[in-house]
Amino acid sequence: MAVEGCTGVVATPAEGVAPIGENAHVANGGTGILTAEATPETARRTWPQWLALGLAMIAVAVVAVLWDAAGARLLLGALGLFLVVRGAVLLRAARTRGLDREVAPRARRLGTAALAGGALALVVAVASPGLAATVLLVGVPVLLLVAAGALLARPGRTARRGGQALLLWSVLVTGLLVVTGFAQGWDRAAEVATVVAAVAVAVLGVPLLVAAVHLRTIAARPVPSAPVGCGGCACGAGGCGS
Repeated sequence: MAVEGCTGVVATPAEGVAPIGENAHVANGGTGILTAEATPETARRTWPQWLALGLAMIAVAVVAVLWDAAGARLLLGALGLFLVVRGAVLLRAARTRGLDREVAPRARRLGTAALAGGALALVVAVASPGLAATVLLVGVPVLLLVAAGALLARPGRTARRGGQALLLWSVLVTGLLVVTGFAQGWDRAAEVATVVAAVAVAVLGVPLLVAAVHLRTIAARPVPSAPVGCGGCACGAGGCGS
């Protein structure tokens, strides 16, 4: 599809297909908007989603801590649901023509892995409370160590410091779980792992709330008005003196 402007023909994305830049954020995990400046249009569409996700994460964490009988199942089920939805979004983006040839395969691989892992987590959460607690007992220190390694591998002093702090926290948590398991039993260690996972989920929800507030501020900015007599048909193509 093409739109004819004042100075020629300007190619536009196909109908129903998001621009490449927007889908690239999806394929890269969707975290770019936390650090990049969004346009007012994107901010208006995105800030309610980040707000809802941040509030949901904090709510799930609080309920998981207070609900001793099913806290592990709630956390694992919520994680599984998130991965299933995220995987479906990535696979949908990979099937569109809005992604280039380099990003599409990565989105497809990430989407498939997220969908499969999320479905497995949902099955475990529904099937067995004990198995869900065991998964958290093993998974919490492993995920913390993996996240610390990922931060340490990233360039930049801030990322390295964050990775070092997370690595120290990971070692302390792992030691606490092991000591608790041998001293008070592995069921008690699984309860501690559930609390640690809930705290981590709540902490991860805070940046989403901060990002939502920031995006809400951007969304409230007025749209720049076009010059008098300008239909806006060629500005994007470099016409009309732009």
